[in-house]
Amino acid sequence: MTSDLTAPSLRRRMACWAYEGLLLFGVLFISGYLFSTLSQSRHALDNRHGLQAFLFLVIGIYFTWFGHKGQTLAMKTWHIRLVDTTGQVLSQKRALLRYVLSWVWFIPPLAALTPFSLSASETILLFLGWVAVWALLSRLHPERQFWHDALAGTRLVSAELLS
Repeated sequence: MTSDLTAPSLRRRMACWAYEGLLLFGVLFISGYLFSTLSQSRHALDNRHGLQAFLFLVIGIYFTWFGHKGQTLAMKTWHIRLVDTTGQVLSQKRALLRYVLSWVWFIPPLAALTPFSLSASETILLFLGWVAVWALLSRLHPERQFWHDALAGTRLVSAELLS
């Protein structure tokens, strides 16, 4: 293994992030269908908080499991690997910490929605604006890592460097 743990380009990491979202849509669709079937929900708002908690757990399991393995399917596609600061495989505890800290991608815009009555287009613009800001903040990190990775003691590196 090489000691070069340079971050992939921001463009590549964001392409991976977008692809991850696409793949998660399928995971969440099937999980939501399973939850609705098992809870016999007849309306979209039935058991809404239970569904949200269940999906949060499903996403947590997904990212903790694959984080511990070093790559999600999207990361494999974009040749990105998740490692700790020394280049080693993550423990499940560290992968779980990274998952919890990664919610910084969503919590600030969700908190900003609460006091305002925004239209759907304004809500989307708010989310996309925050994602762009958070992604660009990685340029201020000395090693160009996302800040939630720095706080979790993890890093994204090019997979070909670790071959």
